[in-house]
Amino acid sequence: MTRDVKEIFAGERGGSPGASTPPAPAALAAKVRTLGPSMTRSMQRVAEAVAGDPAGCAALTVTGLAELTGTSEATVVRTARLLGYPGYRDLRLALAGLAAQQQSGRAPAITTDIAVDDPIADVVAKLAYDEQQTLADTAAGLDTVQLGAAVAALTTARRTDVYGVGASGLVAQDLTQKLLRIGLMAHAHSDPHLAVTNAVQLRAGDVAVAVTHSGSTGDVIEPLRVAFERGATTVAITGRPNGPVTQYADHVLTTSTARESELRPAAMSSRTGQLLVVDCLFVGVAQRTYETAAPALSASYEALAHRHRP
Repeated sequence: MTRDVKEIFAGERGGSPGASTPPAPAALAAKVRTLGPSMTRSMQRVAEAVAGDPAGCAALTVTGLAELTGTSEATVVRTARLLGYPGYRDLRLALAGLAAQQQSGRAPAITTDIAVDDPIADVVAKLAYDEQQTLADTAAGLDTVQLGAAVAALTTARRTDVYGVGASGLVAQDLTQKLLRIGLMAHAHSDPHLAVTNAVQLRAGDVAVAVTHSGSTGDVIEPLRVAFERGATTVAITGRPNGPVTQYADHVLTTSTARESELRPAAMSSRTGQLLVVDCLFVGVAQRTYETAAPALSASYEALAHRHRP
């Protein structure tokens, strides 16, 4: 299904995939890290230039930045739009804001590559720093308009199905466990066959959530496509906001793409951001359903209390 077809379906269902607001200056570096791997090489040069020297690039015209990066004016404008800005002028304003923040005396980032002979204390420090950076980047780049729309859909859903495999499957289970504890009907599916056969049963008023860092996991995309075509509201939690999964997502929640290494693979770096998004969804839903959520949480605590007594 093409994106055009998706937009037609969305219009028939009373809405659009959701409008995004330009990211704040602090989110620019996070956006570059998240979107960089999926950009063309020429667009990567533009993105790396603006993230590496925001003050210098803020002073350049679109022609000047194109010359600096060895690209074209069209590439510069396309990069600005992919980063979430309506045009190059808006990107320059964000660059100026980012430069001002950097000049306020913030400490430079440390190198966090983990070596095989690192002492365990260094491993702890480096992983803690990377986790903090992933959380900060995800928070900075998260579209609160899309998040609010996803929360609203989950709050009123007759039923919620969540799809994820591997490490993302654990995140899917975490979301459903949280929703169940406040009295909502939710199921996590890591088996691709069960995911599709359950997605067939969804309809308008239901919600389907896909968790895939790469945005291209077929076992997750397929049930989301089925749910989308059945009329359910669909949400994608992904590190690739222009990945294939977004073709079938009414709402896209982007997680940070942290630096990977031999000893810190994608499954580790992606999980941290995904869990933050899941927590934001849960808290948002719990706020909106507080009158029923609070008693449900109390009941679940009481039911398990005897298991925690000495």
